[in-house]
Amino acid sequence: MMKKLPITLVSAVVLCGIATAGYKFWQQKAVEETVSELQAPVNEAFDQNVLITKAYKLARKDFEQPTNILPQELKDLDYDKHRDIRFVRENGPWYGKRLPFELQFFHLGSLFQVSVPINEVVNGKAARIKYSSDFFDYGRNKLSKKDFDKLGYAGFRLHYPLNSPAYYDELISFLGASYFRALAKGQKYGLSARGLAIDTAIDTGEEFPIFKEFWIEKPKRGQRNIKVYALLDSPSVAGAYTFNIIPGKTTTMDVDAVLFPRKSIKKIGIAPLTSMFLFGENTKNRFDDHRPEVHDSDGLLIANGNDEVLWRPLDNSKYLRISSFVDNNPRGFGLMQRDRDAEHYLDFEANYEQRPSVWVEPLEDWGKGMVQLVEIPSIQEIHDNIVAYWVPEKPVEVMKQYRFKYRLHWCNEAPLEEKLAKVVATRTGIGGVSGMLETNKRKFVIDFKGPKMKKDIEAGKITAEVTASEGRIVGKHLMYNPLIKGATVYMDFEPNNKTSELRIVLKKDGKNISEVWSYQWLP
Repeated sequence: MMKKLPITLVSAVVLCGIATAGYKFWQQKAVEETVSELQAPVNEAFDQNVLITKAYKLARKDFEQPTNILPQELKDLDYDKHRDIRFVRENGPWYGKRLPFELQFFHLGSLFQVSVPINEVVNGKAARIKYSSDFFDYGRNKLSKKDFDKLGYAGFRLHYPLNSPAYYDELISFLGASYFRALAKGQKYGLSARGLAIDTAIDTGEEFPIFKEFWIEKPKRGQRNIKVYALLDSPSVAGAYTFNIIPGKTTTMDVDAVLFPRKSIKKIGIAPLTSMFLFGENTKNRFDDHRPEVHDSDGLLIANGNDEVLWRPLDNSKYLRISSFVDNNPRGFGLMQRDRDAEHYLDFEANYEQRPSVWVEPLEDWGKGMVQLVEIPSIQEIHDNIVAYWVPEKPVEVMKQYRFKYRLHWCNEAPLEEKLAKVVATRTGIGGVSGMLETNKRKFVIDFKGPKMKKDIEAGKITAEVTASEGRIVGKHLMYNPLIKGATVYMDFEPNNKTSELRIVLKKDGKNISEVWSYQWLP
């Protein structure tokens, strides 16, 4: 059984997964902040406006790779030796102070060779948190610790009593480039979010911005939220990010991103999400695996500006697949783990049924653009091979300020009020009927789960509208499904060697009563 790699490998996982698509990436060099930059400022005035000013000034200068001063013995650590360095909770800076959150750090070494300065903000004043070996248990590693006092940290995580008042669960981790992951109650780590995506799935190569410095507001007793600030940097852009995090049954993160492009960018991705899809009901025939399904997310959900809700099942085909959903002021989009049945995974170590869904809710009008989905071929579940983000229609201009405000919901279900029937399964196989199968056709079987559908289906009041942009629909049939108390649509599709966009939606009295099932057929 292939194990899903933990948070400490999230950036490497993404890079490996995207590399399977066969296109080139801009590689972040292993770098370290200079000694002078690690000298901790004491009681420096800090707020969001200070951060925005820092980002503006940073963008006016050329991007610089910091000098690498990481000790060789940390560079040489392999994955297992690096994982043996563990944070000592009892020595943490906020431990035992009856605060609602605890702060812990990730140690540098192995894959993580980029030092990220981390500051604590108290009453509007910021001070650098210096490296301390007291924070760590080095396990079986025999390290000299020479010059370790000059180190920073690879990243950090926040803990909160999410599932029980008696235990501080890991709530959110910031580690590697601009990646972060969070949890809601009862969940286990799955997909990741990023600060920004630049030139994803472009043959010139992707650029990976980094969060080069963090500021964390120390919470007060009884406080339910916590604020994290991050300074983003890359060859193309600098930015100021504010995260207001509220943990709970659904954990929300209000993100306020202010961007200053240094140069023109071919494609900028706002609120990017990164996940893993190896196989599900629609792709299982490609894998010889004892488990029925393996994925962190099983679909892209979009609530567009035309009051439609679209469901695109994720796929893992032999070729790179890019889907664009043009829109104007989307109500939201996200990568969902909709299937919550443990019997559908039969993996009691990975527990894929407990992985978070993430819904992106714009907090202002985003105007014209598109939600883009990138699906990258993969043969192992350790690779994050799914990316989704919003692309504004207008290209960014150099040194112009751009601001995007949105809310990330780390949840089980998207916070939508629509009473639409949901797509709960997509299956596919050879077309035709039993005993008369036709290999030139493809059959799709789609399950829609919705309330009180039996009488209307049997009376013919509910119909299935089925369309294909290329090829022909040569058969369709709608039936009541007693197992899900909903509807099943059977569709036979005859392709014509062209890429086709397939759509199915249930209608009653001329109105949509279900999500729109959307699928891209590749010849």
